[in-house]
Formats: sequence, C-alpha cells, structure tokens
Amino acid sequence: MATQDKVPAGDVPTRWVELGVALGLVVLGLVVVYDSHRVGVEWASDGPKAGYFPNFIGWILAGAGAWIAGETLLKWRSLAAKVFVKRDELRPVLYMLLPTIVYVALIAFIGIYVASAIYIAAFMKVQGKYRWPATLAVAVGVPVAIFLLFEVWFLVPLPKGPVEAMLGF
Repeated sequence: MATQDKVPAGDVPTRWVELGVALGLVVLGLVVVYDSHRVGVEWASDGPKAGYFPNFIGWILAGAGAWIAGETLLKWRSLAAKVFVKRDELRPVLYMLLPTIVYVALIAFIGIYVASAIYIAAFMKVQGKYRWPATLAVAVGVPVAIFLLFEVWFLVPLPKGPVEAMLGF
C-alpha cells in the first residue's frame, strides 16, 4: 500500500470506527436476544411473554451490525486513507469524555449528588474559568434542586452515597 493511502499517525481511521461500532451492535443485539430468552420469548395463553418483542429487536440489531461489519471488511482497502477524526479534533472530545467517565464511576461510590457537585464545579473552573462564588453556587445548587425534585417531590430515589447517609437519606 502506498504511503498516501495511510491515515496519518494520531488520526482515527474510518474503517476501525465503522468496524468497532458494527461489532458493538452485534454484541448489543446478542445481549438483548440472550436476556429475552431468559425472561421468555414464547407466546403464552395471555399473550406474548416479556422477551417476545425484544427478541426480534435483538436479532435485527445483531443482523444490522453483522451487515455493516461485512460491508466494512469488503471495503477495507478503500477505507484505508479515510480519516474519521483528526487528532486535534479528538482532543476537545476527550476533554469532555474522560471526566464524564470518571463522573459516572464516582456515582457508584459517592452517590449522584456529590459526584454531580464535583463534576459541575470541575467543569465550571477548568473549562469555563468561572470564579469560585459562581462555581460553588451552581455546583451545590443544581444537585440540591435535583434532590428536591426527584427525592422529595417525585419520590424517585437516585443513587446516594455516604454524605446522604450521614444526613439521614
């Protein structure tokens, strides 16, 4: 393959993204099919069981993913020089994605309210360059508002951590 047919180092080639998404759809579809069979895909005397319709959706997802993966493999050489995203375009996405992954992981350990306060404060200071009074007001105010909305008014419990336990919730 000629040098001009290769994606520059650091850039993300289209063919790998297409193949990854396609295989992800296959896996997702098979998980849906598996779980549909776990809850039942048969037609019962009172109608379809819980997994009846999701089973079809799972097979459609898996089939679509397999189709896309097959097309991608057939076009593999022609996709060699196509760039999905350049390194400098990917950097701002990662600046948002990586803290979001950390935020989601923190929810399991410290609850959604404290994790949200940290997440909001970090973004306001690092990305927005806000001053501390505004940052603290929003970082504390938003989780308190969400707590009142969901826990108090709608009675929908959200994941809580040690701080909420110390406060009796």
